[in-house]
Amino acid sequence: MDAPADVLTTMRAALERAFAPSALEIIDDGARHAGHAAAGRGHFRVRLVSDAFRGRSRLERHRMVYAALGSLLASSVHALNITARTADEND
Repeated sequence: MDAPADVLTTMRAALERAFAPSALEIIDDGARHAGHAAAGRGHFRVRLVSDAFRGRSRLERHRMVYAALGSLLASSVHALNITARTADEND
């Protein structure tokens, strides 16, 4: 099941506003979770590169992303796989 376009647009806008990323990729993984109890809510992979993560631990980075997405996590996002790094870090 694909996520509605407005969810993806809202996610992208929130992440761009919060982090001014040099790279941002949002992948809808909903189809991989068909039949899952929460399949009606989105399953996403987010990969972003931003200087805002410099000096931050992995846990801090994830918390920053969760904070930026705010109410989407409660209403439209069920699962979120996050890769958050700076430009000088390897994948």
